[in-house]
Amino acid sequence: MMSYFSSLSDLGWQSYFQQQLSLDEWDETIPARIVEQYKSEITVATGSSVFNIHLLAAMPVMVVGDWLLLDSQQHIMRLLDRKTCFSRKAAGSKLKKQLISANVDTAFIVSSMNEDFNLNRIERFLSLVNESGAEPVVLLSKSDQSETPRSFVEQTQALDPFLMVEAINCLDARSVSKLSPWIKEGTTIAVLGSSGVGKSTLINTLLGEMRQSTGVIREDDDKGRHTTTRRSLISLSAGGVILDTPGMREIQIADCKEGIATTFSDIEAYAEQCKFRDCQHQTEPDCAVQQAILSGELEQRRLNNYLKLLREEALNSATLSERRSSDKALGKYYKHTLSEAQKLKGR
Repeated sequence: MMSYFSSLSDLGWQSYFQQQLSLDEWDETIPARIVEQYKSEITVATGSSVFNIHLLAAMPVMVVGDWLLLDSQQHIMRLLDRKTCFSRKAAGSKLKKQLISANVDTAFIVSSMNEDFNLNRIERFLSLVNESGAEPVVLLSKSDQSETPRSFVEQTQALDPFLMVEAINCLDARSVSKLSPWIKEGTTIAVLGSSGVGKSTLINTLLGEMRQSTGVIREDDDKGRHTTTRRSLISLSAGGVILDTPGMREIQIADCKEGIATTFSDIEAYAEQCKFRDCQHQTEPDCAVQQAILSGELEQRRLNNYLKLLREEALNSATLSERRSSDKALGKYYKHTLSEAQKLKGR
């Protein structure tokens, strides 16, 4: 079921986007937001209507959450600059970068307090969110099923003393009400997390109705199956919109160096004190990072994940960079060939 929006503010319109419009554009064009995305078309909302636009090869790359300017015939005039943008290396691909969503203010990273709880995965999501520019909030779900919820909260909070961490029961409206500071008119919330952690259940509770389908998790490993199959923006009665995304167990990051640095700012700070600027934090003398591990100030697990993400980011970013260079060179070749052909034709 498609949500209906009564105004641009309901869609998450902010001054950041309005400032990009000229006076003529404000009078002659219609702002619209992408609220659903399919392979061959997008669904957009203007605050007064909702309709589909068929995608053409000449159109810019767009994603759920993007703001567009349309003419009176519902043709796309231009794509507005993004305030934030989520992307990842496309699963199973060495060359493609996949956009996940745009213009998100706060990202709820949902993780279950059960056998599937994984700090490495939370750090991976945090790197993705920090790179995007959105505010991360970690939600530890299924608090009603955990015998030691405080332990899960403490482990997560230890990643960053300033990180917002909330333990919730996604089925309980009173528990979910803890999230009200982030849900208000004009804001966009994204819900990220692996399959089965309770993302769709959380959205249903926020909506007060069964809008998203939910599924059970496998008993042998506490992992779930996909219940959301496409990304969509949904209007919330409390204000703002929320984005539901398909479960993402495989998140390959690329072009995410700043996000990793922000997520692991403690390690970055220790690294600045190392004797050698190119220290790999292994067996080098006077390595401040290794000294922090020996003193118990830093966990070996955290360092291992930091180094793993840096290696993955460097490899994926290099591959994507090579693809961009190849595409650029091919474009120049096509232009040169076309120019030469036109010269010959004119003789």
